[in-house]
Amino acid sequence: MIFFISRFTVKPECEAEFIRLATALTEKVRAHEPKTLYYAFYRADDGPGRFVVVESFPDEAAEHEHQSTPWFTEIVPQMIPCFDGPYVREYFHPLTASVKGLTA
Repeated sequence: MIFFISRFTVKPECEAEFIRLATALTEKVRAHEPKTLYYAFYRADDGPGRFVVVESFPDEAAEHEHQSTPWFTEIVPQMIPCFDGPYVREYFHPLTASVKGLTA
C-alpha cells in the first residue's frame, strides 16, 4: 500500500482558485477512481496558506493510473502556479500487515 502526504504553501492571491481546483479534482477522483483508496485536501495549521493532500493507493500502478487521468493532467498544471515554493512529499508505511482490511 502507498500512503503519503504532500505539503505545500499557496500564494495568498491564489487561495480561492486553488481551493476551487482542489475541490474539482477531489470530486473527479472520488467519482471515477475506485483504485484510489483515499484522496483529500486539507488546510494545515502550521502557517498561512499551508495545505496538504493526503493520498493512498493499493500499489504503484494505481498511483500512476491516477496521475494519467484526464482530470489530473488538466487540473494539476493549473494548480502548480498557485504554489509559493516547492512541495514536500512524506511517505508513511503501516506498522502491521493489515490496516482496516487493507494489506501492506
